[in-house]
Amino acid sequence: MAMLQFLVAVDVTVVNVALPSVGADFGADGRQLTWVVVGYTITGGGLLMLGGRLGDVLGRRRVLVAGTVVFGSASLLAGLAPSFPLLVVARLLQGAGEAVALPAAMAVIVLMFPEGPRRSRALGVWAAVASCGLVLGFVLSGVITELFGWRWIFLVSVPFILGVLAAVLLLVPADPPCERTALDLPGSLLLTAAPLLFAYGVVEAGEGDGPYPWLPPPALVGAVGAAVLFVLVERRAANPLVPLGFFRNRSRVRANLATALLSAALSTSFLLFTYYLQDRLGLGPLRAGLTLLPLAVSLIAASVFVPQLLGRFSARVCALAGIGFTVLAMAAVALVAHRGASALALVPAMVLIAAGMGFGIVGLQYVAVAGVTEEDAGLASGVQRAADQLGGSTGVTLYVGIGFAPALHGADPFLTSSLLAVVGLAAAGVVAWRIALPTASAGGSAAG
Repeated sequence: MAMLQFLVAVDVTVVNVALPSVGADFGADGRQLTWVVVGYTITGGGLLMLGGRLGDVLGRRRVLVAGTVVFGSASLLAGLAPSFPLLVVARLLQGAGEAVALPAAMAVIVLMFPEGPRRSRALGVWAAVASCGLVLGFVLSGVITELFGWRWIFLVSVPFILGVLAAVLLLVPADPPCERTALDLPGSLLLTAAPLLFAYGVVEAGEGDGPYPWLPPPALVGAVGAAVLFVLVERRAANPLVPLGFFRNRSRVRANLATALLSAALSTSFLLFTYYLQDRLGLGPLRAGLTLLPLAVSLIAASVFVPQLLGRFSARVCALAGIGFTVLAMAAVALVAHRGASALALVPAMVLIAAGMGFGIVGLQYVAVAGVTEEDAGLASGVQRAADQLGGSTGVTLYVGIGFAPALHGADPFLTSSLLAVVGLAAAGVVAWRIALPTASAGGSAAG
């Protein structure tokens, strides 16, 4: 399960350092290249809850195998893509495979480990692996792109995916008999369409002189309409994608909302690191990737210590600490960019981002899946993952899209993006503060 999580997390960020090489090969500009990053995360996030329901309805082992096959096939297609549109299609398919496989994988972990210190440690490993995958994606992207070419950032994962498939078939128990029920496909499509339309509207509006300048306003209106329709569909569906009663647990709702807001800032920081190193300082892919090694090392350290601290302090305390560390990191990024400092000056920001991700995501994740049962474990994990991924992709679209928009002439894009992220983090702090836990120990707590 951790290997699958690692491969999926790597694919979220592995394209970032390689984007200039991809654009050079296909003649794609910056606006088009945005979809190589955001298309994967939005499609994956939008379909995650459908993936969670598929695991509950069809059996987690079956769904885990199917999603992993789709993800591996799409990785192969991305590495061999002869054209830019086909590369984007492959990235969308990768997101779909992730959406099907990951909720089933997380549900397997949640059901294997009962609530308490053992689940805290298991979820700590799960989150740490994801964090390391996200950051090592930058490093691997630089090394692989420089030495072998950008296509190998996708092809290298194929043999590992085959290993995951073999392990699942050998080690994960067969599914018990499942009651087949209808799936809420309209709800899933609307949940995916809303962020895709939002991303398109923001990116095209920021360009100012795009080929279809009249399309951004209708796209943004369509995004709002799709979100409203999603709620209406869920109210009336016989088997809703997300039963609205699932959100009666207020702490669960707050944990997922805070996760989305925190992930928005964390994902934004990754792109800001890459842009500063390559665009501002002019580093090549290899040097830019290696410069991000302190971030990877810090995340490994966080993966060792955070699970221990989660057993001593409440999940809310860990979440607030993570949000606070991330605020300091965004302030550091803005200061470094304002002064035009060297790459070494980014190291404190990298360490703070690692601490923010380690404390914040693990603490919020624990609350988001507290109190789940056999019947809704897949749904709870799908909602949590969707909040994480859609929050990250929306944050990149909004914060980086506005900060680096050509329409904002004269404004420092790093300062603007960082300030927007801090505003979102302030909201995350208010939401996380209101999470109610009945006991002081996260190891034995359940959401209130």
